[in-house]
Amino acid sequence: MIDPVGVRSVARAGDARAAAEDSLEDYAFRYVPRSFRRWSAVSVGGTALGSIAFLADFSIGAAIGLEHGTTNAVLGILVASVIIFAVGLPVAAYAARYNLDLDLIARGSGFGYYGSIITTVIFAGFTCIFFALEGAIMAQGLQVAIGLPLPIGYVVSTIVVIPIVVYGMRALERLQFWTTPLWLALALLPLIWVIFTQPEAVTEFLAFTGESDGSVNFSAIAASAAVCFALTPQLAEQIDYIRVMPPRRPSNARAWWTAFLFSGPGWVIFSGTKQVIGVFLAVYLVTMIDPTIGDRAVEPVKQFLGLYQSLLPEWMALGLTLILIVVAQVKINVTNAYSGSLAWSNVYTRVRKRYPGRTVFVIFNLAIALSLMLLDVFSLISFVLSLYANVVMAWLVTISTDIVINKRLLRISPRFPEFRRGMLHDWNPVGLVSVGLASLLSLACFAGLFGEAMRPMSVLVAIAVAVVVTPLTAIITRGRFYLRRTSDGIPTPLLDEDGNPSGERLRCHVTGYTFERPDMLASAEQGPNGELQYVSSLALTLDESDRYVLPPEHVEKRWPRRERRGWMRQSTRSRPSS
Repeated sequence: MIDPVGVRSVARAGDARAAAEDSLEDYAFRYVPRSFRRWSAVSVGGTALGSIAFLADFSIGAAIGLEHGTTNAVLGILVASVIIFAVGLPVAAYAARYNLDLDLIARGSGFGYYGSIITTVIFAGFTCIFFALEGAIMAQGLQVAIGLPLPIGYVVSTIVVIPIVVYGMRALERLQFWTTPLWLALALLPLIWVIFTQPEAVTEFLAFTGESDGSVNFSAIAASAAVCFALTPQLAEQIDYIRVMPPRRPSNARAWWTAFLFSGPGWVIFSGTKQVIGVFLAVYLVTMIDPTIGDRAVEPVKQFLGLYQSLLPEWMALGLTLILIVVAQVKINVTNAYSGSLAWSNVYTRVRKRYPGRTVFVIFNLAIALSLMLLDVFSLISFVLSLYANVVMAWLVTISTDIVINKRLLRISPRFPEFRRGMLHDWNPVGLVSVGLASLLSLACFAGLFGEAMRPMSVLVAIAVAVVVTPLTAIITRGRFYLRRTSDGIPTPLLDEDGNPSGERLRCHVTGYTFERPDMLASAEQGPNGELQYVSSLALTLDESDRYVLPPEHVEKRWPRRERRGWMRQSTRSRPSS
């Protein structure tokens, strides 16, 4: 039975029921339990890789290639890819291992329970911008193929994803599985044919200098990399998939690590390859197909249409181009809309203590994206991405640095990525100071306040500042603002014998539902006979009061060492027999 007194303390009982409906809500602001993670590691990895079909990669590669030439553009892509992989590896590992999205990881990695809202809004903005860019590409394809006006194409590209996104991971898994082979065939087969049958195209590509003098220039490489860095939040979208990875055990370790590496941080390998292909396609258009095409060579529709027209009759080229564009845009924009809905749900629920359902935020996210399309954000793709990259890298490098340095090396930050209300302070200066300072300095650099020579280095400034300031702030504050408590009051271990989050189920006395151990805390409200009661993170998120939140513990200045001996020892020992 649901306790009526407890339910009245929650904003609405219906909100709890809606959020607990995993068939639609997909744990929008919660830990993903084992009971939901029924897919194999290979299946999850394949689904996550389906989202890398986005065509903005080709536009980005083309844009920097036309400006800086092939050599500088490819080197910039390589530099950005290596750094993005290094930044993404620890963050994605925490997501896959502990089954949390990036917002939940950020809470315990330097930002605090409410402080991570800032980073989640940054990511939500990314999903809107990239949905708009990808939707604009689909609208361009519809215009070229069937003459559909761009504004109508924008609307079509927006509403077509709604039926899939509403049903979450189950629908996305099926879509990505069945469409990935088709997309790969349409994108790669004509390219491979051109490379092997037209060697002069490869020669032109390698010798292309763009608007530069052809020399290798560090500023040009840095400027090229800066645009590519704006794609880094794609890591957060990959995390929205790999957070449903199954528990890692000795029996599935090889498959688990392979799927994780390629679908987690390894997404940038495929992304970087597509950017290089984008350079090739733009050069092919400019030098072999239509020397007068100009800046329109950055449009993927023009790139693939030109590629197909060089091999096939025009009617067939138009048809195959349209199929490729539509398939690619649906694949990526269902991910953009899905991840955006998770991010906005997370923000709204913590601020308002209400949960109207994830579908509301799907519509909200798409409305913003449609507005950006109508404002022609695609025409400003290089500027928008270069500007956005400064804040994006400040955010993600801060989280990654906290995991690698503060958690693993200095051991100031709690090693387990705590996310539950009551365990964390509301605000943590470690992440907030790092992101704020890195963003301000890099944006000032981007604006030319430190001279024109430093302008291309703005993203590198963001990275360097975040790497230095994150551990420095943690040392200065002595880690006092990470944990409000070092014990969640539950006597059973948080992790199982393999180091995976425990699958033990406990009943929340507020909502009446059962939740898995990592999603639960001891309640400050005892039972009728003084017995220990448990409360879920869902109930605490929706609760407008603090009646179920345990009081803060006195945390000594040397708490990290005590935490390692106590909390983590309890977390990693085997679960006691019942």
